[in-house]
Amino acid sequence: MGNMKLTPLSEVVDRVWGKTGTPERDEMEARLKEELQASHLGEAIREERLKQNLTQEELGQRVGVKKSQISRLEKGHSITIPTLSRVFKALGVTTATLDLGAAGKVALW
Repeated sequence: MGNMKLTPLSEVVDRVWGKTGTPERDEMEARLKEELQASHLGEAIREERLKQNLTQEELGQRVGVKKSQISRLEKGHSITIPTLSRVFKALGVTTATLDLGAAGKVALW
């Protein structure tokens, strides 16, 4: 153990995904950001469903999909704006706005 060489995590990340500013690294970081945002949306669906004491199956019936699709949505998979609209409307969320920063806000539904 005395001769163990430790490699900083930043070096490992650079080796695997490329250095900061390279196309490979930018693509990986963009993909991770998208996945994180989808995960947050999925968590919002789950939290609202639980507040209403609904099972995934019950929400699926309201939306017209199977329980497995609700499970996938709550995990941040297969999230599209039309799907979000159907799910949140089924949960009683009647309006939603997308904040585009300097470009303003857009009503989603």
